[in-house]
Amino acid sequence: MRNTTNTTTIARRTLGRGGLQVSAIGLGCMGMSDFYGPADDQQSVGVLHRALDLGVNFLDTADMYGLGANERLLSQVLKARRGDVVIATKFGNVRAPDGTHLRVDGSPGYVRAACDASLQRLGVDHIDLYYQHRVDRKVPIEDTVGAMADLVRAGKVRHLGLSEASAATLRRAAAVHPIAALQSEYSLWTRDMEAEMLPLCRELGTGFVAYAPLGRGFLTGQIRSLDDLPAGDWRRNNPRFSGENLAHNLALADTVKTLATERGCTPAQLALAWLLGRDAHLVPIPGTRSIARLEENAAAAALVLGADEVRRIDEALAAIPAAGERYPEVGMASLNG
Repeated sequence: MRNTTNTTTIARRTLGRGGLQVSAIGLGCMGMSDFYGPADDQQSVGVLHRALDLGVNFLDTADMYGLGANERLLSQVLKARRGDVVIATKFGNVRAPDGTHLRVDGSPGYVRAACDASLQRLGVDHIDLYYQHRVDRKVPIEDTVGAMADLVRAGKVRHLGLSEASAATLRRAAAVHPIAALQSEYSLWTRDMEAEMLPLCRELGTGFVAYAPLGRGFLTGQIRSLDDLPAGDWRRNNPRFSGENLAHNLALADTVKTLATERGCTPAQLALAWLLGRDAHLVPIPGTRSIARLEENAAAAALVLGADEVRRIDEALAAIPAAGERYPEVGMASLNG
């Protein structure tokens, strides 16, 4: 029988005024089923169990990852360890059977149907944190969040979240029902959230979940060219990983590595510790398919950077802003909804 006792204590953070408690560092599960080249389910299940053993209890998925395959993968762990997991999933991005993106759907009927389908794939009776993955500009946010709030009242969902929403949308959504978390990309090379969204989250009592906190792996320093990415990896089409942008961004990654070496940690740990210091209600969710990388990331929860260190990091990276948009054109159009 697997030992489910945590071998490492990771601090907890609170998302939202409803008191949702999660590990200070979560685990993004998307790459276990989609977008980053071939994956091994057995290996991924091992990573998931090790995460829970370490105290990383906040697992993030979505119905679109692998066309539901990622939720089914997580069900293998939830079946035995539901009490150890805070499960977050998302709805709204509708894909064809071949994976082609079809539309964003925030209609109330779709909200209900998507939730029921996710519950079935996950094999659970409730979802701890349910996000609208992208905002449907054709449907008033009040209607979408109203339907999500009905799921809370029905006991199918505990807390609500939005992903990549604009400030105006988040404010309108919070007027309908408390929003426990806003999930958006945030890292040392993506800092769009700092001017408006982080202050608004503090005002509304909404937690912030940072996805791609390691710049989709780039900030680790392990990606030096497209040859380092497997065939079929979507980053091959990401502007920041291509051509002159990539050459420019290598200098940014090298600077992070230098700063990390001086601190006595890895680049990934420096990047995560920097994020953890931005706000007490911010939780990064780095993804990995490696137990070694999982353990490296989890150890960052104990790394505290001093004010002088943070200032030095900020000043060093201000001179090398990331080159390129964070998504191709179609993806950029779906942000800030």
